[in-house]
Amino acid sequence: MTGTGRVLHISLKRAYDDPSPSDGWRILVDRLWPRGVKKADLALDDWLKDLAPSSDLRRWYNHESDKWQEFQKRYKLELDQNTDVVKECLKLCRKGPVTLVYAAKSTDKNNAVVLKDYLQSEKWCDFGLNE
Repeated sequence: MTGTGRVLHISLKRAYDDPSPSDGWRILVDRLWPRGVKKADLALDDWLKDLAPSSDLRRWYNHESDKWQEFQKRYKLELDQNTDVVKECLKLCRKGPVTLVYAAKSTDKNNAVVLKDYLQSEKWCDFGLNE
């Protein structure tokens, strides 16, 4: 994101990939804990469950590619209704690099991809700059 705000350095990483120092602040953005991953191995700084899609939306989508476009729309509408946790995440993003951690197999069609796009949208470009 550019413009009047600082660039947000947001990366995405699967929960099954090794953490690295360059990840910055690591936030799990899934509602459920990743299967087969020990808490110590994930090296998280935060788990913002409320940033994740609702259980109903997650079950509806079920990672079916033909539902991807509609999933993005519905998830962004949910985020619009949950601005407190979005603002919490944006404050972390303004402090330095952030990695959104997710468990989905798909690296290009998952909630973290949508969330990153949402956080970097023009809608939020000036949030927190005067704080």
